[in-house]
Amino acid sequence: MNPDDADHVLYNWGPQFLVKDTVRFRIWAPDHLSMTLGLDDRSLRMQRSDGGWFEVVASEVKGDSNYHFILPDGTAVPDPAARMQRDDVHGHSVVVDPDKYIWDNPNWVGRPWEEAVIYELHVGTFTPEGTFDAIVPKLDQLLEIGVTAIELMPLAQFPGERGWGYDGTLHYAPHNAYGTPDQLKALIDAAHGRGLMVFLDVVYNHFGPDGNYLNAYASPFFDPGRHTPWGAAIDFAQIPVRSFFIDNALYWLKEFKFDGLRFDAIDHVIDDNSDVEILVELAQRIRAAFPQRKIHLITEDNRNITWLHQREDGDGVLYTAEWNDDFHSVAHVIATGETDGHFQDFSDNKWGKFARALAEGFVYQGEKSPNLSGRRRGEPSAGLPPFAFVDFLQNHDQIGNRAFGERMSVLADPNLLRVLSAILMLSPHIPLLFMGEEWGSTRPFYFFTDFSGPLADAVREGRRKEFGKFAGFADGATQTDPVPDPNDLEVFQGSKIDWEANQTPEGKSWHAFFRETISLRRRHVMPFLSGAHGNAGHVRQCDDGIIAVDWTLNGSSLSLGANLSCEAKQLETLPPAPFFSYPPGCASPQTGSVLPPYSVVVGTRSTKM
Repeated sequence: MNPDDADHVLYNWGPQFLVKDTVRFRIWAPDHLSMTLGLDDRSLRMQRSDGGWFEVVASEVKGDSNYHFILPDGTAVPDPAARMQRDDVHGHSVVVDPDKYIWDNPNWVGRPWEEAVIYELHVGTFTPEGTFDAIVPKLDQLLEIGVTAIELMPLAQFPGERGWGYDGTLHYAPHNAYGTPDQLKALIDAAHGRGLMVFLDVVYNHFGPDGNYLNAYASPFFDPGRHTPWGAAIDFAQIPVRSFFIDNALYWLKEFKFDGLRFDAIDHVIDDNSDVEILVELAQRIRAAFPQRKIHLITEDNRNITWLHQREDGDGVLYTAEWNDDFHSVAHVIATGETDGHFQDFSDNKWGKFARALAEGFVYQGEKSPNLSGRRRGEPSAGLPPFAFVDFLQNHDQIGNRAFGERMSVLADPNLLRVLSAILMLSPHIPLLFMGEEWGSTRPFYFFTDFSGPLADAVREGRRKEFGKFAGFADGATQTDPVPDPNDLEVFQGSKIDWEANQTPEGKSWHAFFRETISLRRRHVMPFLSGAHGNAGHVRQCDDGIIAVDWTLNGSSLSLGANLSCEAKQLETLPPAPFFSYPPGCASPQTGSVLPPYSVVVGTRSTKM
């Protein structure tokens, strides 16, 4: 059986080949009574149907044809569901034949979620070339340390040549500075040939500020009465709007064979006016479309909710896992001592909060948040299995949303960072690394864009004002502030990771460290995750720099003890049968249960009857 059970998806949005050389073009434009398709040198009148849809079927269409839609006033606009753009977000859309690429690994069905060791990367800065093609030769190096999945930051076509991808305006078109749709398929195909899963970060909470023409012909796409940090909210109660995003998810999973999606900031993907919430329908449609494949759906949600991640026989009914920013935040406070901004929520009782994040997932499970002016945040999360949480010490946000894009490697004591990295890799949560972290890269990852004119000015000044609330940036809005200009080409170039540092003695040492800890994870943790239940974690000790946590997994008990302070401390009970310690040999009959500064011990015992 073909593992892709969505072979016959007929999308509501975007061009579709009906038969060879015959393509249906479609657009929702309820604000107008007429629309015209411009196709190469032809102009074709489109037929309007109920609900504001326009459609035309064109013959003799080439797989590389240019097209656009023409409004009654003569304005030419790109297809919001274009599969490719000829130039930028304002130019011609391009017809793409989805069957042109021949897959080397057509029967790939994915890997179990419990095997995930995720590596987040930005295509434009991961290699000097900044292309899909250039990533392929690097895959073996990721495989060599034990990575099992790569997660690509958003690819939807965005304004200019460079950017993070979170301001995309054409959600179906891979950003053409990175390569063609077929080159993206070749990257995913190459990853699958090596046993690597590939996830895509998608942004369904807003459109970017430049190149979005929807208000010119489909103003009901947005709800003017509800706002997000990026402008008017998307109105998911509108059926065509829902289908735009559901089609988009199915499109990436079917056409490109992605193994899963990471949904950005779903706390702004809100639908209060439908019988079935958009996030629920989205997951249900995906699960129904690909029953033979292991598809993993990951959320980012500042609310710390759990109902989207409930399990049935161990499997996520809707969503697979949640990015656990609480883990990062309290680890960051421990590692750096910073308590500005949202870190103030983790400044008190940091040992207890870190232990709770490891044992139960979220730190805030309904408690009042100082950063939210005392409002309560979160829901009880201990009932979810530990692999329902994706943990990280660094990611694009946590580095790039600093004024100078500093990594943890330049902010924290290197021995403490090793301890935290070992905890990340050997806990039963799912670990995520950010590109370059595996060799302890010190290269910054800045926030960068490629805007011009007033928009560039607004982004530059907004960036400076953003840091006015942080210590050391009280004059953040002044022209003399040193916050880098996101539009400066050198800011982008300075974010490209330093592959040469991988070969330094320090880089090789970090590389070996991650290779060892991931290998131990594969041997001592992964085999016991499948079938593990909620309420698996138990905090044994958390005070004055010492934390100790136990987890009951499926056939194994995992124990971790760590000293996160700069002084020797007493651990009440050493983990049984330690299989890892840092510094090496820090737990022995000679030392007893006294752990030296910045140390960790991890052990396990079988619970099989």
